[in-house]
Amino acid sequence: MTSAHALQVREIRDFYGRRYRVGESDRDLLGRSRGWMLWCAWLAMLAASLGQYGYGALMPVIADTHGWTLAQSGWVLAVWILCQSGAVYPAARLRTTLGLRPAAPMIVGAALCGAGLVSLGGSGSFAAVLLSHGVLGGIGAGLIYGTALGVVARWYPERPGRTAFVGGAFAYGSIPFVVLAGQFSRPRELETFLGIAGVAVVVVVSAAAVLLRDPPEHWWPSHVDPRRWALDKSLNPGLRVNRPPIRRYSAAELLRCRASILLVLAVTCLTAMILFDIAYLAVFATHSGWSVGFGAVVLAVLAAASGATRTAEGWAGDRFGRPRVVRTALCAGGLAQLVLLVAGTQGNAALLLLGAALAGASAGACYGLLPGLVEGHFGEQPGLPNFAVFYGAKSLGGLAGVALAGYVVAGTGSYAVPFAVAAALGVVGAGLVGLLRQPGRPPLALPGTAEPVLSGR
Repeated sequence: MTSAHALQVREIRDFYGRRYRVGESDRDLLGRSRGWMLWCAWLAMLAASLGQYGYGALMPVIADTHGWTLAQSGWVLAVWILCQSGAVYPAARLRTTLGLRPAAPMIVGAALCGAGLVSLGGSGSFAAVLLSHGVLGGIGAGLIYGTALGVVARWYPERPGRTAFVGGAFAYGSIPFVVLAGQFSRPRELETFLGIAGVAVVVVVSAAAVLLRDPPEHWWPSHVDPRRWALDKSLNPGLRVNRPPIRRYSAAELLRCRASILLVLAVTCLTAMILFDIAYLAVFATHSGWSVGFGAVVLAVLAAASGATRTAEGWAGDRFGRPRVVRTALCAGGLAQLVLLVAGTQGNAALLLLGAALAGASAGACYGLLPGLVEGHFGEQPGLPNFAVFYGAKSLGGLAGVALAGYVVAGTGSYAVPFAVAAALGVVGAGLVGLLRQPGRPPLALPGTAEPVLSGR
């Protein structure tokens, strides 16, 4: 960077007091378009998704191959989810406070994910797989997830839909793996398949990590006026139906707000519902009389719908309001649970695929809009640490929707109760989102409802 250009770099504030570093373009900082950062993060997220959706497709095969009960298979996934979601906030926080470059956590995460997949195929020991794939593989996926989203959020502060686009790769990236997983049912085949998958994760994520870079703190693209963007509804259409936050809350501050409790509970309901589908949909399909391969296809449809709808839901959130779209999506997800149950009971393959698509689209809408929902209530710091706090509620949903549900299914042999509970959770989650109010914003009385200061007497 030349000294003449350096003089143009300055920090400004908008009407809300938010800080922006302006004067540098992405090409000035990188020597290339910031699109490189978007696609590298997207590629890493593609690979990191195998431990969640891929494991769900393999659950019927893994249980038979290793001689595990359904509850044991569910616990491996539940622990993976617990560690993956729990690692996102530390990854975001440490990178923000220590200024760590993206490469270090991404490469460590790739090694942990790859080792977990290899052990999943090569070891029949429940304790070994629980530690290697569940704990270490989950932490690795969380490091990749938190770092990739954080990098994209820094490079695209004026286009929050880009984080939804990258987050979508965490769903549909597993589709080839999910479809292929249904073809490997013998122990030796499964070991080879997962070994190749583990190596592929390490190579792909590490290659993406080497290219990823962070912009300077509070960086803003030079072609957009941030002060105008903060107020102009024609430039920032999301302002028409989404109020900006009163101020930025730190993670410690937001945990003292009533709205944070409501949002944590809503995310718990959402994740318990969708993680139950991810864990047991393929098993439910085989239980209902279909083949393992068809069960994998059903889960692939769910993953495809979850990933493909995230960018579109960003547009819907700007047009109709993020809370409204999330409420609608949660209700649709609840309806999808009943559709899946009826389809399996009646042996209707087309209806099962429709239910899987509806459930996936519901999850994609909620996950895609969650960063914007958090920002709209609590503000956001670079790297999405506030979002990571609420994403951590996924661990609670995993314990309820995967671990506990596994015991219910194994004990009763019926899916009716878990699907009914999942449907209820969707409705409850929608109600909780409807109760959300921005912290710090005083309620305004409707005209004519205020009490007069002086009486007529």
